[in-house]
Amino acid sequence: MVKFEDMKYSRPSLKKMTAKFEKIYDEFINAQNFEQQNNALKKYFKWSDQINSDATIISILYSIDTTNEKYQKDQDLIDEISPYVASLDNKFSKALLNAKFREDLEKKWGNYLFKMLEISLKCFDEKIIPELQEINRLSSEYTKVIASAKILFHGEICNLSQLTKYAQDLDRKTRQEAALAQAKFFEDNEKIIGDIYDKLVHLRNECAIKLGYKNFVELGYYSLGRTDYDAEMVKNYREQIYKDLVPITNKLFSAQMKRIEVNDPLWFDYNLCFKDGNASPKGNKDYLVIKAQEMYHELSKETDDFFRLMNENNLMDLETKKGKAPGGFMTYIPKYKVPFIFSNFNGTSGDVDVLTHEFGHAFQGYMSRNIKCPFYRSPTLEACEIHSMSMEFLTHPWMSYFFKEDTNKYLYSHTADAIQFIPYGVTIDEFQHFVYENPNITHEERCAKFREIEKKYLPHKKYDGAPIFEKGGWWMKQSHVFGSPFYYIDYTLAQVVAFEFFNEDRKNHEKTWKKYVKLCKLGGKYPFTELLKRAKLYNPFIDGTVKKIVNPLYKYLMSIEI
Repeated sequence: MVKFEDMKYSRPSLKKMTAKFEKIYDEFINAQNFEQQNNALKKYFKWSDQINSDATIISILYSIDTTNEKYQKDQDLIDEISPYVASLDNKFSKALLNAKFREDLEKKWGNYLFKMLEISLKCFDEKIIPELQEINRLSSEYTKVIASAKILFHGEICNLSQLTKYAQDLDRKTRQEAALAQAKFFEDNEKIIGDIYDKLVHLRNECAIKLGYKNFVELGYYSLGRTDYDAEMVKNYREQIYKDLVPITNKLFSAQMKRIEVNDPLWFDYNLCFKDGNASPKGNKDYLVIKAQEMYHELSKETDDFFRLMNENNLMDLETKKGKAPGGFMTYIPKYKVPFIFSNFNGTSGDVDVLTHEFGHAFQGYMSRNIKCPFYRSPTLEACEIHSMSMEFLTHPWMSYFFKEDTNKYLYSHTADAIQFIPYGVTIDEFQHFVYENPNITHEERCAKFREIEKKYLPHKKYDGAPIFEKGGWWMKQSHVFGSPFYYIDYTLAQVVAFEFFNEDRKNHEKTWKKYVKLCKLGGKYPFTELLKRAKLYNPFIDGTVKKIVNPLYKYLMSIEI
């Protein structure tokens, strides 16, 4: 196995990759029999894997150090040429859908591949390449603005991730100061961030219009590969959340404030779950990695082998540092058949969540590594999040390794936070639907609408002293709004399914683990609702599902001694 630092990438050359593509394309078009056409298809898969591997390695290196000029130039090049690569993919998709031996190819690769290609063709045309290039550039610009934060706080220069530990401080004044420092950053950068988003909205709307859509909503769903549900089904799901979950979260938020003895809570108070402090990991990054290795050794043979592979080959970059992009993610490098985990440890329980959440993503990627068709290795995004969020809960029995005397506090807060997150997730989703249904409204109107929706799902939030958030500017913090429209609801859908895994795991761990591994190995061979069906899991879009899953979870919460 190659260590990450020894992985080589080629700086993309559009001329070279196009020439290679055309040769493969000609072989496919001119094939005289199924075997020849199938061999050409496999060459196309290999070509695609090589390009994605180079782009992924560049993206990782740039995310680790956004100040590195070489990586920045390489990332700029990727942003520039990716729409042209998409046009080549589009060309091959058309050829595959009209293939001379399509019937035999469908028998070989499955009809879902062809359904996905039909959807992808609805998302692209060469005439929108200029808009896609600018969308890529603006998304990277937003990342750069957020990563540029240098906030002097208590004698320390902090980025936004580093402020998080202060936002959870026991001292209310410190929490408030940290929250206000963060608010000031967004206030100072409101115009540039607002302008970036306004341009993104109009560019995406322009793409939709050019492709024959009324607005970006339908195009956005197709872009995420959603073949089995639409905006109306998602709206109905949001109504379930409002009716069956928000009353529970309101109780949890109220109980939280009683525990920390705050009578008139503001937004920053909800960062603190317990009066004597949130559960925090009892060690640094190296300690957490050692304990994670012990945990995954005991969980299963599969996780033991895989975590060792990740750790020994430097396939995780975990600590926050100067110039590093914010957030956390897992990505997959096809050429080397391995995933990579990126995060920003900040000394909070979120560091442990990374070692379970992103590891869940990575584990699925590794379990699906031998699937030959690139389109099948990973499912659509809402199904991807099932793997990660479920892993967070399947590892609950080992949390004492990280939290020691704070274990029960962590088990409670992690579960409560997961429940309390869902109304925020649907807030972001409902906001995005409004924005793209009304692309020409102003920044101020967008903010006002966000605050209106936020009050519906999160009525407890008050922002006294932070006008940027009181007017509805909180959405500017959420990177998904800029780079991945309509993705955020996927976290909530997956969370509901992950809760089902957790409910089952508490009854029969061995049976549930086998069920989880089976789901991971299925990769993306089927759409979201079909994967649920094959794994014998409930469908969140069906009325009553949310209530059926969350009620037992609330009873579990009430049983934890804290």
